[in-house]
Amino acid sequence: MSSSLLPLLPGGENRNESMDPLAPCQLMHNLIVSGLDVKYLDYNSKHMADIKISIIGAGSAVFSLSLVRDLCLTPSLQGSTVSFMDINEERLNAVHGLCNRYANEMHAKFKLEKTTVRRQSLQDANFVINTALAAGHDRLRDGWAIARKYGYRFGGSYHIMHDEAFWINFYQLRLFDSVIEDITDLCRDAWYIQVANPVLAGITHFDRKYPGLKSVGLCHGFAGIYRIADVLGLEKKHLNFQIPGVNHFVWLTDFYYKGENAFPILDAWIAKHATSYWEHCGSCNDLGPKAIDLYKRFRVFPIGDTCNPGGGTWPWWYHANSESEKKWKENPEGWWNEYFRSYLDQMNQIVTLFGDATRKVTEVFPPEHSGENIVPLVESLACDIPRVMQVNIPNSGNFVEGVPADFEVEVPGLVSKAGIQGLKTKGLPQPLKSIMQRERVAQVEVELEAYMRHSREMLLQLILTDPWTKSPEQAENLLKDILSMSCHQEMTQHYK
Repeated sequence: MSSSLLPLLPGGENRNESMDPLAPCQLMHNLIVSGLDVKYLDYNSKHMADIKISIIGAGSAVFSLSLVRDLCLTPSLQGSTVSFMDINEERLNAVHGLCNRYANEMHAKFKLEKTTVRRQSLQDANFVINTALAAGHDRLRDGWAIARKYGYRFGGSYHIMHDEAFWINFYQLRLFDSVIEDITDLCRDAWYIQVANPVLAGITHFDRKYPGLKSVGLCHGFAGIYRIADVLGLEKKHLNFQIPGVNHFVWLTDFYYKGENAFPILDAWIAKHATSYWEHCGSCNDLGPKAIDLYKRFRVFPIGDTCNPGGGTWPWWYHANSESEKKWKENPEGWWNEYFRSYLDQMNQIVTLFGDATRKVTEVFPPEHSGENIVPLVESLACDIPRVMQVNIPNSGNFVEGVPADFEVEVPGLVSKAGIQGLKTKGLPQPLKSIMQRERVAQVEVELEAYMRHSREMLLQLILTDPWTKSPEQAENLLKDILSMSCHQEMTQHYK
């Protein structure tokens, strides 16, 4: 599991200057978070790895294609086996076929397998990537419709008007448990990589229930720093930063460009260009009025999903009514509608491409790194190529002050054959630390307690933490209506 190292300070002050500056582990100066800028090098045979990767929920076509594309760009993992597993056989066949075509077009040597039987996919796996959604988008939106009826809005807790709604998380947590129990039986030494939400609750739950499990969560929300850099005109290769917190609540606390403090560059852009930028940028923007206002209040910058709909549209006071949302250029309803529409468009594109054997897959998905951290993480663990990456791990080394030791944090971590070693950060300002404890830590603790104790009362307490809850009767009515849905019989039986 993870252990504490010396802090990796902004500007790389803790680097050993006698090290070879071209060695991968010395690139951590520019790879405090390894994502869109990952270096792919052609290592000699001692770095090659013949491994088996099991993808649970491989019917997510764009995800699986992105992973295979990144594998094709990683010579050290050539010869590995990738096992695609999904219960939807039609999607599975399409994904497996397209990935095979992609690998052939790239002249990459992989063994690509497919199965609808999870235990078969897990047998002898070295890495297990869980991207599965046990309850689909329709069930999520049906629950949202009930919540709206009782006055719930976006911007409240993460457990109602968000994709980590309690009626979704129950099925996810149950799936996670089932997968890990199979891992314990079939591939005990495998690394378990949690990609599907809820990453925060999942990593916390695993650490407590399955001691010894080698697990890590990955979330691409931190890559919002690169979108900000693009707007500011900064080259990614010269960035140096830390973005600590807990998943979906991470903040830019250290920001350097070419070794110099870059917050003045951000401040100057806000003073000179923000107003005109807001005139043409879309809603829920990384540099929109809401994000800038939070930065002015706390003097650290919200990154990625911290204040956008992908992370729960926190905080509620920017979403009190439609007038407030218009003022702050926020439209979470539209954001989610676009997300669902884009998802369907991507699926249709995949189906069309699968049916057209004459078209090259590489024309639609060019051989460029996807920006996801999964393959770089696998390469670092399997081939002993050290990188510093943004990871979600237990706070066992007090990497973020104010978070319990057995609770998830999102921090930079050194990834190598030795495992994942969290790096100590300076954490968040006290006001944000307190908000994090209230908005994220406390609520997830209640949710996990409800799940482990099969407690309907604790689930009700979770609903009562939402700022849009005005009375116990309102919370009880929401819970009763959710549980009465025909698709939730198993959840009703679980929570007594």
